[in-house]
Amino acid sequence: MGVPPTSASATDISSVASGLAGVLPALNRALDRRLALDFPHAEPSKNQLALLRLVGEHSGITVRDAAEALLIKPNNVSALVTQLVDEGLLERRQDGADKRIAHLHLTTEALRRVAVLEHLVQGYVADALRHLSDGDIAAIGSVLSALATLPNRISATD
Repeated sequence: MGVPPTSASATDISSVASGLAGVLPALNRALDRRLALDFPHAEPSKNQLALLRLVGEHSGITVRDAAEALLIKPNNVSALVTQLVDEGLLERRQDGADKRIAHLHLTTEALRRVAVLEHLVQGYVADALRHLSDGDIAAIGSVLSALATLPNRISATD
């Protein structure tokens, strides 16, 4: 699979890449600082939260499928599952046909905590967006789907 042609110059691409690589971690750090103040529980790690979100969207997903979706090694996902099971946030249920396979499900407490986290994060971002111009908000909105494809493009090895 080749790289599709683009009309953007190498300088433009480099500038955008540099800007994204700088702003996305800064955005995450700002969100983390706010959550540390407002979230009444220990904040899950980024990988734990990603796993909880994924299981929330795909209840019954297997560890192997979760690893593929999250671009994390299966043994690392297994470690996350163990941590989250120990914290009462995730349930591991054996497959009826193959006892080696576990299906993952959120607990009621996990559903509640993830909803609170999502509500807080969405509120922080919405508040920040309210300080931008309509044009800036439209520009950000127009690139969201393209941004969502970047993680898979970055991790692709072909």
